[in-house]
Amino acid sequence: MNTNNKTIKYSLLGSAVAALLFFSCSKNFLNVPPQGQQTEDEVSQDPNAASDLVLGAYNTLYFGGFDNTTIGLLYSLTVDVASDDADKGSTASDGPEANQMDHFNISPTNFYLDNLWKGHYQAIARTNQALKVLDAATFDETLKNRLIGETRFLRGFYYFNLVRLFGGVPLILRVPAPSESNKDEFVVKQSVDSVYKAIISDLQFAMDNLPLRGEAGAQEGRANKGAAEAFLAKVYLYQKNYQKAYELTKDIINSGKYSLVPYPYYGAIFRENPVNGVGGVNNTESIFEMQAAKNNTCDAISKLYANGQGARAKKGWPDNVFNDVIYAGDLGFGFNDPSESLVNAYEPGDSTRKFGTIIFVQPTGGANTGTVLWDGFRIPTQDSVENPRYSYKAYHSPLKETFACNGPNDKDDRPKNIRLMRYAEVLLINAEAGLQVGQAGEAATSLNMVRQRAGLANAAATIDNVWKERRVELAMECDRFFDLVRTGRAVTFLGPLGFKAQRNEVFPIPQNQIDLSNKRLTQNQGY
Repeated sequence: MNTNNKTIKYSLLGSAVAALLFFSCSKNFLNVPPQGQQTEDEVSQDPNAASDLVLGAYNTLYFGGFDNTTIGLLYSLTVDVASDDADKGSTASDGPEANQMDHFNISPTNFYLDNLWKGHYQAIARTNQALKVLDAATFDETLKNRLIGETRFLRGFYYFNLVRLFGGVPLILRVPAPSESNKDEFVVKQSVDSVYKAIISDLQFAMDNLPLRGEAGAQEGRANKGAAEAFLAKVYLYQKNYQKAYELTKDIINSGKYSLVPYPYYGAIFRENPVNGVGGVNNTESIFEMQAAKNNTCDAISKLYANGQGARAKKGWPDNVFNDVIYAGDLGFGFNDPSESLVNAYEPGDSTRKFGTIIFVQPTGGANTGTVLWDGFRIPTQDSVENPRYSYKAYHSPLKETFACNGPNDKDDRPKNIRLMRYAEVLLINAEAGLQVGQAGEAATSLNMVRQRAGLANAAATIDNVWKERRVELAMECDRFFDLVRTGRAVTFLGPLGFKAQRNEVFPIPQNQIDLSNKRLTQNQGY
């Protein structure tokens, strides 16, 4: 892929805008440096600078690795590993924090949670800073509202993550003055209902002010009306407002802007380049995905996302050579491995999804030559590899996709787009909500569109069948744990792994944040 031709690179920022959006990683996540009034005035009058300002808000999707993070490796190691779809993986001694998630003995001092908390609130601070400037903008009202809509979409997305992770959290919807940073308004947890109300308000504004995909002003990689509608429908599903979820997803379906990547190309959804003209980044099924690109400063990549979930060697690993380029060593840390439970969840004949989601490492012995991936990369047999399964959806080819920033052997800095909302999920939300509001015929159509794309026969439109379909369709995409909690099935499926009711539905508030608040930020029940 020629990254110079990408529609959008979130890393691009003008120097004045970059200075405006600087966030200090100090001891308090609310410490935002004073804003330069002249710079704000300039941006508020210049639509190009304002657009770059919003790109700076999108930059927060890149917070990743093991540092302060939003989506990415730590998010997967928290919510995928806490589900029955994935095991911690790697070696027994590596990643004790992820081991806590795997067995639900989660400590408030787990640094994954602290870094997720800080990353999300840094992201929210950046959206609030952008909104402060955009609210004062003097240029075209339609453009102004579109940019505000994109920014509020991001803020709503981040709060949706936070409320699902932690329950009630501080609700910060403006830039606090320096003297206000320790006010209860910005430190004390708000109710879950209050947080959801703010999320709905943000996503509704975005939906009302963003163009449809392909319309004037819409850009691939930036939020559009379809993305806002899809996430709002998902929020309503969590709120059990099935009528709203049904109506919003029906509107997306009727828009004609999206379609499923056809059978048998499920695996192509998660690749960089199309396969036989379908799939690849920003494909027909993509409603919203994090845009990654190779650039000189390595700040437009999903750091450690592919490497963290890549196959890990436990002894010698032969080099892979492609077009005279030598790729030395294994694929990464080996975390977040698909579980045996997930393997068994696929019904007979569901091979396109099963093998598009899971890399199966060939066993030792016989005539096995190892596992050859779609790009020709060879993983040795199980005697050379730490774990028998790895996530195919996280794979970024070191041979046939854009090299990492410092070449093919820079494993950490691969530009892997992360799919955050797909049309298949919209169809499944429509099916679930449709069944709840008496639209069984439409629910069956939506459910079976997803099944037919997987090469499967139609199934009866029942809630259980929709939930089963969500599991295998969205496996390893950070939804399973939340689905089990919201549908009241977590004890049944996760109880054998250590899940306890009235405790593990949410994660503990990071102890570091409680301490910084002088104990005004209270701990969740059971921790």
